[in-house]
Amino acid sequence: MKAIIFAEHRNGQIRKITFENMTLAKSLGLSFDVVVVGHQVQSVERDLGAYGATTVTVLDDPALTRYSPDVYTRVMADAVKNSGAEIVLMGATSTGKDLAPRLSVLLNAALATDCTKVELSGNELQVTRPMYAGKVLAKIRLSSAIKVLTVRPNVYGARENQSAATVNKISPSLVDARTVVSEIVAGAKGKLDVTEADIIVSGGRGMKGPENWHLIEKLAEKLGAATGASRAAVDAGWRSHDEQVGQTGKTVSPTLYIAVGISGAIQHLAGMSSSKYIVAINKDAEAPIFKVADYGIVADLFEIVPRMIDELK
Repeated sequence: MKAIIFAEHRNGQIRKITFENMTLAKSLGLSFDVVVVGHQVQSVERDLGAYGATTVTVLDDPALTRYSPDVYTRVMADAVKNSGAEIVLMGATSTGKDLAPRLSVLLNAALATDCTKVELSGNELQVTRPMYAGKVLAKIRLSSAIKVLTVRPNVYGARENQSAATVNKISPSLVDARTVVSEIVAGAKGKLDVTEADIIVSGGRGMKGPENWHLIEKLAEKLGAATGASRAAVDAGWRSHDEQVGQTGKTVSPTLYIAVGISGAIQHLAGMSSSKYIVAINKDAEAPIFKVADYGIVADLFEIVPRMIDELK
């Protein structure tokens, strides 16, 4: 079977989920093409070739500089039809979640979103994805001619597999853009995105206020981690929405998730329960977060976190 991998990029850099999907495709024994949609995307051949891409199609036009759902859907649909691919792989990111369902409608394809496991047996494709705020894991078989998948970031690691990539630059046929994303507001410069981070330190209502967040930031700095927050902390105005982890925020799958002063409401657990290792720090021994934690510390975070920082120093 053949796959097409949508290469998501920002500010001229290919995002990590693209490399993870390439690693996934190789593990399934799929042949695949990588498609880059944009204008003047730099370092495509070097970056994608380092992770095993042999054929890269660059759909280049000034009109593709900014993401437009109408235009991107049409050019990706044309690319899939021209390649004869049966599987389309995207990241379960804000862009992937917007583009994948539109593409599946245009291609009359089955759609599975936020996949945490993808399996292939012969020509039968089966995926696993969380449902009902992570309360159950559904196994779904896709039987349509073309299948569109979005894969949760950090579930499949990205393994380098150096190859020489053949880059084909194409000027695609365009449709009128009815909607264009004019600006993507990211966090502070150099700040790790929680969806791509391998380690996350998150704070909740137990932090008692924004003036105490330096503890989260210092611990994250010592671990090389991203900082996250619960919905309660974001709603209170203590942290920006780009840090929010949970059902109404971002879904994350890091290797290590440290929950500091977070009780573990179901909407928060839905966003981080697939983390490989979870450490919870909370003075309430009955807090729901301990039900999913691999390691739990029942203590005052204002005593424990400074001691952790000192140990890491």
